[in-house]
Amino acid sequence: MARDPRADILEDDFFPKPTNRIHRVHAHTSPSGTIHIDTKGGFMGINNRQPVELHKGKLWHFSDEEKHHLFYATAAFTVALGIAMATGLGGLLSVDFSNELGITAALFLISMPVMLFAVGPAFILHEIGHKIVAKKYGCWAEFRADPGGLKFGIMLVALTGILFMAPGAVMVAGLVTRRQNGHIAIAGPLVNFTLFGFGIIFGGLVLGIAGAEEYANNQLGFISDGAINLKAMLGGVVYWWIFANLGLGFFNLIPFGPLDGAKVKDWNEMVWFGTFMVFIVIIYLWISGTFSPVDDAAVRIAELF
Repeated sequence: MARDPRADILEDDFFPKPTNRIHRVHAHTSPSGTIHIDTKGGFMGINNRQPVELHKGKLWHFSDEEKHHLFYATAAFTVALGIAMATGLGGLLSVDFSNELGITAALFLISMPVMLFAVGPAFILHEIGHKIVAKKYGCWAEFRADPGGLKFGIMLVALTGILFMAPGAVMVAGLVTRRQNGHIAIAGPLVNFTLFGFGIIFGGLVLGIAGAEEYANNQLGFISDGAINLKAMLGGVVYWWIFANLGLGFFNLIPFGPLDGAKVKDWNEMVWFGTFMVFIVIIYLWISGTFSPVDDAAVRIAELF
């Protein structure tokens, strides 16, 4: 005999629907079982509609397609940073092409390797952090560039000098619990915080050995008396490494939209709040002049040499 539905008024449902599992809808699966990552448009030869087959590789496995996307996202991001450093807040519209074009071009070319070494790891290792944890939980996870975000970011910084770019993200497909989803999300900011601390310690050591501690706060002055200043470039790498990892970790913990903070907060509000406040406090102390991770930490280490 079937169970009387009126019994629900008095009895608990013996077969409640599970509430601790969520689906990562970053991809769709065709009847053949092939996962398709579907982003719009194309850029720099990136194929965004190529079917991606499930694979059983190691945690550090990177497909050729993923390497392609990582390379072009990093390249576009580096170009955008070079433009920002060379043109300032006004962008190319503020450049005096009759007198300053040569200086602007030189700063652009010199700034790109500095920003590549300083900011590239903050972006790449942040995404790899998501990827490794997602694969640890049995998900398919690969980085995919966002062509629209790359094009918009380059045009915006070229015209206005304002850098805002969404280079891409790690696409994840699979079933995970809310807790596992939170772990995947928080991995990126934690990588940035680790790199932030590494930048202070190792950056201080490098500056001290090179005798370049006076350039620790150098943000742009890579040319002195018409020549490239290598110590100034080294100081720029240390400064922007510390700045980029602190800023990227903070930004991604904002609990809105597709950012990591929303997923971490959905898993555990106390973990999200505590992690977010660590970044906020350090940023506040730096802005207020109370404590500078560069002057009061990295430089102090450099002065030991």
